[in-house]
Amino acid sequence: MEFLAQFLDIVLHLDKHLALLVQQYGLWIYAILFCIIFAETGFVVTPFLPGDSLLFVAGALAAIGEGGMDIAVLMGVLSAGAILGNMVNYQIGRFLGPKVFHWENSRFFNKNALVKTHAFYETHGGKTLIVSRFLPLFRTFAPFVAGIGAMTYARFTVFNLIGAVGWVVSLCLLGYWFGNVPWVKQNLSAVIVGIIVVSLLPVGIGYLKSREA
Repeated sequence: MEFLAQFLDIVLHLDKHLALLVQQYGLWIYAILFCIIFAETGFVVTPFLPGDSLLFVAGALAAIGEGGMDIAVLMGVLSAGAILGNMVNYQIGRFLGPKVFHWENSRFFNKNALVKTHAFYETHGGKTLIVSRFLPLFRTFAPFVAGIGAMTYARFTVFNLIGAVGWVVSLCLLGYWFGNVPWVKQNLSAVIVGIIVVSLLPVGIGYLKSREA
């Protein structure tokens, strides 16, 4: 429970914690943020790391030049982290895919389902990778499933680049432009919660629709 309380404190007061890290580590903050974004998108076991809110707050700090942060460098570094993270996640899925495809149907794996997954990603994989970038949890699992489903590397690479850059640039610029507006700055914890809720809203709507169907 104590760990959960500390984690929630970091997420809800990300501006204070991130500003403190910038003061302590200076330009090394780029490497720290790179690692967080890389891990959040690159490993299926770390979808809980802050993504959307981290980009927003980082953009807001870059706007005031905290620790010498530059918005262009920030977006470049974090775009690289998001791109490489997805590539690693995809490669892990590709490595596991052939092994799983050779398994007979079991309680946990259904070969027919994997065949359908491959067909789905070849048809809809591009927009899935782009849209999932803006959905917590989904952006962590989408490249992994794309790898298991054997989505072709060329298609994955193109849409990975588009999704990663679009996600990082849009949220960093939102923070850069609006993160230091007095009302936003005074209510940043509420804004962070709002970002999380808005990000999860499509997931909730999709779940309710599937329940009705």
